[in-house]
Amino acid sequence: MSKSTDNTFSVEKPEESSGFLLWQVTNLWQREIKKALEQYGLTHSQFVLLASMHWLTLHEQEVTQVILSNHTKIDPMTTSTVLRTLQQKGFIQRQEHSTDTRAKTVALTEEGKKIIKKAVVTVEKFDSEFFSVLGNKTSELNQNLISLLGQK
Repeated sequence: MSKSTDNTFSVEKPEESSGFLLWQVTNLWQREIKKALEQYGLTHSQFVLLASMHWLTLHEQEVTQVILSNHTKIDPMTTSTVLRTLQQKGFIQRQEHSTDTRAKTVALTEEGKKIIKKAVVTVEKFDSEFFSVLGNKTSELNQNLISLLGQK
């Protein structure tokens, strides 16, 4: 088979495309995270919001939907929709903010605390195994990802 003369791509091989590689790794990681969270009946977005609520609460921050959306980088409409589902599952409670009538505060219920504590252990164990192939380069990866996040 002869090589095409069409120069659409700037790379010779797919392995030279950072975006394509990131997309592949992200899909692999998300597929495996989904499997790890099935035992808790949580989607990945639900896990991220519950874990972030727990994290922010432990760090003594009042948690609102806007704070959660900013912290997780999940858009406000999706955050609201997922929180509604978590409320229906009995994992969180939402109430009017004490001083800002436009805001809603969110908090984990006792059931929500129980489930997220177990799920965090599972996800952290999975992440540790998934990224172990990087050895001592994990913190370098994290710094690079933080640089990418800082662009927008």
